[in-house]
Amino acid sequence: MNEKNFELAEKLIGKTYKESSQQAMRKREGLVTSLLSEQKMPEKGWDELSIRQVLDDFALMDSNTFFHGVGVGEREGRIYGGANGLVSQRYFGMAHGIGRSGDIAALQPKAAGSSLLSKLVQQMSRHLIATLGIKTTKGALVLPLATGMAIMMTFLTLRAKKPAAKYVIWPRIDQKTCLKSMISAGLTPLIVENKLEGDQVRTDLPKIRELIDEKGSENILCIFSTTSTFAPRVPDRVVDIAMIAEENDIFHVINNAYGLQQPKCVNLVQEATLKGRVDCFIQSTDKNFMVPVGGSIIASSHPELLKEISLNYPGRASASPVIDLFIQYLSFGLSGYKNLLEERKEMFSYFHTAISGLANEFGERILSTPMNQISIGMTLDNFAENPTLVGSMLFRHCCSGVRVVAQNTKKEIGEFTFPQYGAHINDYPHNYLTVAAAIGITKQDIDTFISRLRTTLKTYHKKMHTHDAKPRE
Repeated sequence: MNEKNFELAEKLIGKTYKESSQQAMRKREGLVTSLLSEQKMPEKGWDELSIRQVLDDFALMDSNTFFHGVGVGEREGRIYGGANGLVSQRYFGMAHGIGRSGDIAALQPKAAGSSLLSKLVQQMSRHLIATLGIKTTKGALVLPLATGMAIMMTFLTLRAKKPAAKYVIWPRIDQKTCLKSMISAGLTPLIVENKLEGDQVRTDLPKIRELIDEKGSENILCIFSTTSTFAPRVPDRVVDIAMIAEENDIFHVINNAYGLQQPKCVNLVQEATLKGRVDCFIQSTDKNFMVPVGGSIIASSHPELLKEISLNYPGRASASPVIDLFIQYLSFGLSGYKNLLEERKEMFSYFHTAISGLANEFGERILSTPMNQISIGMTLDNFAENPTLVGSMLFRHCCSGVRVVAQNTKKEIGEFTFPQYGAHINDYPHNYLTVAAAIGITKQDIDTFISRLRTTLKTYHKKMHTHDAKPRE
């Protein structure tokens, strides 16, 4: 309320109550003042009422909520059911989305509040990524697209800058999204098979150089590297790749899908930007910030590239992923988010110890992948008759996220065939399963999974009528 309204309220409730309530309201207003002036995640998370208040205030800045507004165009932010309908409530009344037809990052005349929210989220994302350790970050573009589509948008933008180049050098990672992002952009992947070093699957740098010499740097659009990944693959040698990209004047895009929660990945990206060429790195909002699927952040030390990507986006876009991220940033607070990252590291160690003990019970072992600090692989060599049965049994026991990779398998994706798909390499010497200690996982999750995995392996043994996988007494 403004000062005049407080003066009028004082006549009804008295000076003492007026002043205490006024002070409380001014304190909440101070949170918004700090947010607008600092444009970064607050140090301490906000309470739900404060978050709802700022969202309601932003919504009142959009034309579809104007008290005496009349819209006579084809898109006026009308929501069936009115302000009290479920759809309107889901979006806090912000119906116009973000951006304009020519630029997803542009201000929208009908939606000052939504535009303000979008701008704040871009700045908050940039600051957070820099605070986490990628200090060279100069800009962040939050897109209402999952990671694969954001990667494709990036490729299309780079292709316009180097139209004669059609190849992308891609150290193999067995995830369909990565491959399809290149193909959908009309590019030709040059797949670099990885090398086995102990249990770890690692980048073959000589092969990258060989492909550049063979195809010519002028015909190669970019190198597409990866940080966060499933064991036994570990992050690419992105620092060396960045140096190769700089030497040969080739774009370098890093798939950092869930790398923001891993210090190893953060440090690699930071070092790569300092020692070589990194045009941008892309991460998922749901995997790093526990929001619904549908958003991604393209970050870069080159703001002009982010501007070009935003200009390539066709049309306006849904504000839903941006609103989700805004709410989560305010809910976490920087200290709260950092605490979650520390808890994740502790849970990774706990998970590693727990599953190591279980593996020993069944004559298996944990794959040694010290460079991967989120994903854990456990061999299933004593379950070789049908290792994928273990995965399906776990799913029936309501365990999601487990990946089982079997030997002597292959998968075709378009024109490409991948032997032992899921292992990121041909002829990996083990059947295995992987699990991940991602942000938000709890000790109870781990304990319950270990119990169900133990039951599953025992049941498998009985079902397959074999004595090879008997648990040790």
